[in-house]
Amino acid sequence: MNYRLLGRSGLRVSELCLGTMTFGEDWGWGAPKDEARKIYDAFREAGGNFIDTANVYTQGSSETFLGEFVSGHRDSVVIATKYTNALTTNDPNAGGNQRKNMMQAVEGSLRRLKTDYIDLYWLHIWDQLTPVEEVMRAFDDLVRQGKVLYVGVSDAPAWWISKANTMAEFRGWSPFVGLQIEYSLIERTVERELIPAAKALGLTVT
Repeated sequence: MNYRLLGRSGLRVSELCLGTMTFGEDWGWGAPKDEARKIYDAFREAGGNFIDTANVYTQGSSETFLGEFVSGHRDSVVIATKYTNALTTNDPNAGGNQRKNMMQAVEGSLRRLKTDYIDLYWLHIWDQLTPVEEVMRAFDDLVRQGKVLYVGVSDAPAWWISKANTMAEFRGWSPFVGLQIEYSLIERTVERELIPAAKALGLTVT
């Protein structure tokens, strides 16, 4: 397995990242725990250390499974998880990019992952509402508290990402180091703005 630096950081991650959206059967499909464990073990045996999940994947089962799988070697893996989407529908503040949801979501992820820190914390989806200052300051607070080491962004426009990182660098806050996007031979529209922005800002694309 080869490794690369994560954005403009010193963190080394495997070129292959294990996505775990299908760890769990809560959505009516996906891998049961024993099968998910075999997938995880095969990835680790191949030298992979970069694992991606989200608070809402299979209603939290993905994070719960990972918390069990990494037991005993937590510090040798790089866990990336996300916030924005709500796990409940009866709270208007249980979703979105705002500080309240971020703080609640990170605590839930830490509990399910059975860890006291998250290596990479993604903003999952841009909500088009929360001021960029609120998002980046809240991310920086989590980094300063030691609950998060690095931050990244997914499903947001290039102009907003550029604004966020420019502000973070100006204020001395933690900037985004990664960008998660859909990119394939079929989906290449990201080459117009997002890929150039990632190159200019030094973001790792996953």
